[in-house]
Amino acid sequence: MHRVPPSEQTKEAIRTFFKDGSAGGDPKSELVRLGIQRVIEETLEAATRDLLDRDYYERRTAGQHGSRNGYRAGRLATAEGEVRYAVPQVRDVAADLVAAVRSRVAGRTEEVERLGLELFARGCSTRDIEELFRGPDGRSLLSRTAVSEITEALWQEYEAFATRDLSDIDPLYLFVDGLAERLRPGAPRDAVLVAWAITWSGKKVLIHVTPGTKESTDCCREFFEDLKRRGLADPVLVITDGAPGLIRAAEECFPLAMRQRCLAHRMRNLMAKLPDEVHTEFKQAALAAYHAPSVAMARALRQDLVERFGTRYPAAVTCFEEDFEACIAQLRCPPQHRRMIRTTNLLERLFREERRRVNAAGTLFGERAVLKLMYAALIRASDRWRGVQITAFERRQLEQLREQLQAEHRKRHAPVVAPAQKITAPPSRIYSKQRT
Repeated sequence: MHRVPPSEQTKEAIRTFFKDGSAGGDPKSELVRLGIQRVIEETLEAATRDLLDRDYYERRTAGQHGSRNGYRAGRLATAEGEVRYAVPQVRDVAADLVAAVRSRVAGRTEEVERLGLELFARGCSTRDIEELFRGPDGRSLLSRTAVSEITEALWQEYEAFATRDLSDIDPLYLFVDGLAERLRPGAPRDAVLVAWAITWSGKKVLIHVTPGTKESTDCCREFFEDLKRRGLADPVLVITDGAPGLIRAAEECFPLAMRQRCLAHRMRNLMAKLPDEVHTEFKQAALAAYHAPSVAMARALRQDLVERFGTRYPAAVTCFEEDFEACIAQLRCPPQHRRMIRTTNLLERLFREERRRVNAAGTLFGERAVLKLMYAALIRASDRWRGVQITAFERRQLEQLREQLQAEHRKRHAPVVAPAQKITAPPSRIYSKQRT
């Protein structure tokens, strides 16, 4: 009977996944777990093949030593959940052959290190990675110190990312939000500012990730000024939450752009000011205004909501009227784009992905350790973003909108000239009292 090694069984499971889909749960997490399982099993089987000098289920010949002794189950905790894999067991192997295998594996250091780096980026702790690469003699091919040295490549990658030239990125819509993360053990959580954009070509790009003490005006202004120093142009629309410092900094640094208030954050604020029994009615009225077909219709629906609920729920209505124009800025953009630009939801999903990896890695000591893992998680998650199709007609609409915004900016900042005083000439004398 032909025996199939575990790595081949895992490979077949991946084929079945692409053919039939996920059996349940998050399909992305399931695919990542299968991928990690396959890489681990192939690495362990290759090491065993080199150790015994013969392939899987191949009979031993004269002069060969050692034999296979089945498999034992291995487990690895990752941000995607527990990964189970098969570990080949061998017996009757001399210590010199184990040393020979280790010298051969040393020739594949780059591949092993790359695997260790990817496992770290997926949320595996240095302890988990050390255990994964532990050999039959109890020693690990990658110690925790070695893993820490390998992951320094992530810091170098992050530094290059955080200082790169941005002049080749032409942002159409710029999204900015802050993620509260504990950068130092025992200290309060600090804001890590993240920006991504949809470009004029329809591509989604992660632009910047940097720590800040808080979402203050000065900190956010420095964040935006750094982007502009590196060549980032003004977008048509900047999407933020309701942080006052972030709003002021965005308006100062991108004066030619409109500002969109994230509607997901705004709706949460509104619902917090209302009793449960009126949530549905008020929410429908508010969304009718925010999702109106035009700015004029949105303003009319705003007035209707104020008249209906103003007396009964003044706090909620005040919140609704506050910054209303920023909540409907997206209505000036093409209709097909409005759904994806009225919230910062993509950043929120990105933050959840990052948080899963940070939590799985356990305690991280220092800003540097947190930032390199955050960057690794965010940049890998952003690689799966799908672009946006922008038609030629929509592009012309957006170009006209940009011209309108530039004209509005010039009008707002035009020098004030006092009207010239009218000089009245003395009335001409049409007669004279003097006789001629």
